[in-house]
Amino acid sequence: MKLTCFIKETVFDAARILTTKEGIKSLYGVSLYRNAIYLMLDSAITAIAGLFFWVAAARLYATESIGLASAAISAITLLGTISSLGLGFALIRFLPGSGERSCEMINSCFTTGGILSLALALVFLAGLPFWSPVLLPIRNHPVFFITFVAFVLAYTLFSFARVTFMAQRRAGFVLFQGIIANLLRFIPLVLLSAVFTTFGVFASWGIAILIGGAAAILLFLPLAQTGYRPLPTVRRKIINDMLHFSLTNYLVSLLALASSSVLPLMVVNVLGAEQNAYFYIAWMIGIIIATIPTAITTSLFAEGSYDERMLGNQVRRSLKFIFLLLFPVIVLTLLLGAKLLFLFGSAYSQNATTLLWLVTITALPLSINSLYYTVKRVQKKMKSVVILNGFIAAVTLGLSYFLLSQMGVLATGIAWLSANGIVALLIAAGWLKKQTLLT
Repeated sequence: MKLTCFIKETVFDAARILTTKEGIKSLYGVSLYRNAIYLMLDSAITAIAGLFFWVAAARLYATESIGLASAAISAITLLGTISSLGLGFALIRFLPGSGERSCEMINSCFTTGGILSLALALVFLAGLPFWSPVLLPIRNHPVFFITFVAFVLAYTLFSFARVTFMAQRRAGFVLFQGIIANLLRFIPLVLLSAVFTTFGVFASWGIAILIGGAAAILLFLPLAQTGYRPLPTVRRKIINDMLHFSLTNYLVSLLALASSSVLPLMVVNVLGAEQNAYFYIAWMIGIIIATIPTAITTSLFAEGSYDERMLGNQVRRSLKFIFLLLFPVIVLTLLLGAKLLFLFGSAYSQNATTLLWLVTITALPLSINSLYYTVKRVQKKMKSVVILNGFIAAVTLGLSYFLLSQMGVLATGIAWLSANGIVALLIAAGWLKKQTLLT
């Protein structure tokens, strides 16, 4: 089928599914859609809980505290991703065919990532005067120091548990894990506000991740994986076999994460904590919208790894599903973005609405890019994925840094949209030229 004909068919199919009861019911009967729905529900709950969390935080804590806490949280997600060595991608790709080695593979990944996360957290804290002096209060306060290290470990294991469920095509457990973590955020947020400033916001986020990860590993994984027990294990042969695939994906994930995790550190150091608070809230909402294509392509990766022969059909289904869900969300956000930010306070609406619009629109080219990357991951052809992600990271960070002092936080949105838009145009041109989505 020619790509142009497929695009027309996609539009009509999406309209039929959206407007008929039978069409909506049919979504849940397909494994690709069902797991994507679970992942999107998890993202939606995280988004709603996150919205109320940051609204409550903005009311209970000073703007500067929000800026510092968000930068510390971004540092944790960056360190957690670095600690994974890309083994999460390898789990999704190889766990379905691992047979009796499944439990050892899971525990080896958990143990390797956990040890590395502790080491990197300590290195990060030791080097704060060099790469982020504004976060020195973390190192100087003993409780802040200890909990930061513990939360980096917790985030790493939390993330590994998620990808394990995805690899097993049991994304329902991802949803349960997310519900637990998100519901627990608010109790310490309120209780700690009377005693702490920045630490109260930071600790509330970290405690929720810690408990959510523990529930996933101790309760849900034994249900999803027959015979699983959480034991510290490192099987060198298993890790070595996975590393060839994982390290390439590791590089890609670091390049992709550079934009979302380094930008808050860049903004807080160039513009200050108050401007970083405006940036972070708008960026968080915009990135939540991008979880629609991310969830769908993650489910596509699991399905393609399970049966590569069906990849072409699953790619077409994924594109239809993205089209069905993403456009209405983008339109609503463009119309209501200013009012949404007003929930955090009038200053957020005044300073971050245009940035929110830019990050929201970026979900369109990001969808094309994510679909292309997933196909290449299943095919184990990662060279172009590394190059394109490197380009996006370089343009996003470089252009942001160059424009921040002149345009403020708006510079990050311009850079993010420009980088992803250029790459999407290159990918779409290749698809159109070869008339296939599997190029």
